[in-house]
Amino acid sequence: MENWSWMLDESASSVGPQIDRLYYIILVITGIVFVATEVTLLYFLFKYRHREGHKAEYIHGNTKAEIIWTAIPALIVLAIALMSRGLWAEIKDPANVPADAMRVMLEAKQFEWNLTYPGPDGELRTGDDFTVRNRLDIPLDRPTVLEMTSVDVIHSFFVPDFRLKQDIVPGMAMQMWFQPTRAGVFPIGCAELCGIGHTRMRGTLTVHSPADYQAWVNEQVQGAASAAEPAAPAPATQAQ
Repeated sequence: MENWSWMLDESASSVGPQIDRLYYIILVITGIVFVATEVTLLYFLFKYRHREGHKAEYIHGNTKAEIIWTAIPALIVLAIALMSRGLWAEIKDPANVPADAMRVMLEAKQFEWNLTYPGPDGELRTGDDFTVRNRLDIPLDRPTVLEMTSVDVIHSFFVPDFRLKQDIVPGMAMQMWFQPTRAGVFPIGCAELCGIGHTRMRGTLTVHSPADYQAWVNEQVQGAASAAEPAAPAPATQAQ
């Protein structure tokens, strides 16, 4: 897919190029409006500057001009809304989540991300699930769905390189899905001021090859199993 990221870091998700394209279209439109507005302002500053012998003339208004400068922005906003409607539905509509997506639970709290993964059985909410903190590891080219909850305040899960952000509201089950398109390590941030430790609420998203991801899962499962094993009793000592 065409890379539109000439002003931004290259996107790493399947929807990134589409979001970049929409961003640059809006940037061009607002840039043209800004330049036209400033040129008009400078023109009128010069044309109607104070000059000796010239008296200002009061003008009540111009209905035609007001209709034009109201209708044109309204049409532009409507066009942008129609252009983005399909992309919004692709990203946000649960019906568009791929059937083979891997599901991961994300719990946000001050000030960390706790992620629960399916274990060897591939299913969440079973006995072999495992949880890690502040890191999201996913396989390349496979969709991932985050089932998101917050235990305290509003947080916002933000992955700039994926061009995706989702607010997480306490008491509500939120969802976000994405499909990575290149391997690497990408920063995760909280884009909602969530308290005095907000700046520490960071994490990493690591995209592995399928084989490396499976090796990582096996490592986590083994580590969780080792931590759950009861400690061996200390050997008894004989009294002297």
